[in-house]
Amino acid sequence: MNILKIENLTVEIGGKTILKDFNLEIKSGEIHAIMGPNGTGKSTLTKVIMGDTNYKIIKGKIIYNGKVINKMPVNERAKLGIFLGMQMPVAIEGVSNADFLRSALRTKEGDNFKLLSFIKEVEELTKKLHMDSEMIHRGINDGFSGGERKKNEILQMNILKPNIVLLDEIDSGLDVDSLKLVGESVMDYYKDKKPAVLLVTHYQRLLDYIKPDFIHIMKDGHIVLSGDKSLALKIEKEGYDKLVGDIYE
Repeated sequence: MNILKIENLTVEIGGKTILKDFNLEIKSGEIHAIMGPNGTGKSTLTKVIMGDTNYKIIKGKIIYNGKVINKMPVNERAKLGIFLGMQMPVAIEGVSNADFLRSALRTKEGDNFKLLSFIKEVEELTKKLHMDSEMIHRGINDGFSGGERKKNEILQMNILKPNIVLLDEIDSGLDVDSLKLVGESVMDYYKDKKPAVLLVTHYQRLLDYIKPDFIHIMKDGHIVLSGDKSLALKIEKEGYDKLVGDIYE
């Protein structure tokens, strides 16, 4: 079992504190959803776990399977099996999706890497995600729409097979059909590999497809309320202020 623990984490960027004594534990086979108003630190959390050096850890620990990874670079975290599906995936000209994925997978698997198996899996996944087959040979996200970029993140997830899946607003920019495809693809991967999943979202609609075990509401840089999936329905009906106002005050 893989366990990601975050203990008393305080993080700042540009002199502004974003996360404040944040605590969370996620185990293999658990799906946790983080919700909350804009500016509460939800996206910051995923970036810090992944090792974004723009953020400064003031105190606290990020622990993966008993090892503190605060100072571990991004590539080493990826090798451990941590994956971030980004809110706004960037375009990289000159590096094709196929080359990137092949190099990343070869680095991860070493002598166990099988080129033919890789090619077959990419073909199957692009069809499943309704991606144009030529996209795999284009620059990473080069000329992709917002929805295509999100599908590309899910393609990468399925190829790299992480133990910890971080999804930062993977639903933004997706139409109804694409949302269903992406959500079902994440759940298929979850059912097969049983990773630990942390997803950031504003909307109940994503949770119709990706079924969380726990929902946490963030405000002012830390979790102020946790519950099961029914909490998302309350948020949609009542709004954040009514749910967490008394607690926050």
